[in-house]
Amino acid sequence: MNLESQLEKISQFKNLELLANQIVEGFISGMHKSPFHGFSAEFAEHKIYNSGESTKHIDWKLFAKTDRLYTKKYEEETNLRCHLIIDNSSSMHYPKLKPNQNFSENKIGFSVLAAAVLMNLLKKQRDAVGVSVYSDTYEYYASEKGSERHHRMILNQFENILNDSSQSKKTDTITFLHQIAEKVHRRSMIILFTDMFIDEDNEKLFSALQHLKHNKHKVVLFHVFDKKTELNFDFDNVPRKFIDTETGEEVNLFAENMKESYEKVVNTYFENIANTCASYKIKYVPVSVDENFEKILTTYLVEKQKFG
Repeated sequence: MNLESQLEKISQFKNLELLANQIVEGFISGMHKSPFHGFSAEFAEHKIYNSGESTKHIDWKLFAKTDRLYTKKYEEETNLRCHLIIDNSSSMHYPKLKPNQNFSENKIGFSVLAAAVLMNLLKKQRDAVGVSVYSDTYEYYASEKGSERHHRMILNQFENILNDSSQSKKTDTITFLHQIAEKVHRRSMIILFTDMFIDEDNEKLFSALQHLKHNKHKVVLFHVFDKKTELNFDFDNVPRKFIDTETGEEVNLFAENMKESYEKVVNTYFENIANTCASYKIKYVPVSVDENFEKILTTYLVEKQKFG
């Protein structure tokens, strides 16, 4: 069963933890077909269970097959620390979902599920995870930890984000990236989910991203967007009212009349962001909400290997 059909099958439950786990398990089972052949996200081998050891890592499935007790022998204790940052401004709640749509079909839902997926993989690899959520305020902060209670607390916060329908929250990305940079003290991989809609110039934004890189952190920027409407400007050619989700400003126009010039401007904007990120040695990954999560997981694994 491929990743898309797995997602479709279980999305009806709207259970974030279940969804994240299913996506990660599907990805891991398919890794033998990928450049990560031989990479184990969980353990390197088994060893015979010795009486008196903790039973925490006993492989009960293997016990059922062999009638012998084995424990999962982990390859190494990893020390990676990862801080996930989610932009929760009003523009991230686009497009507005219809009743029959999955929560992950808009930018905030996609970002929250992607963050939950990464957290699930970090948990499997026993790495520490922290989270920051911002909009026009610094809404939530959790330092990097690896306990089950910590993961549960973050998942609960993610669910609160999905249930939050508040409007007109502007983005103050620059202010809060600087604040987050001051909070993450130990060397970490910092992963940001944002749609890159900011009022200020790019120079200030990249100054804030540079600040995130202090203390030898690695920064990965997932630029989240809706490809159909935000990149391709794919609307039927009837008069439409376009409303800025953060400022409430309105403009009336025929989409077809603006499509060519709009696409040119947006493509130039994306290229500028990509080029600037490259010059600052920030990993830039554009992702549309209609994509699966393989690109996100693969990016994480590649960057983790580089992180050392």
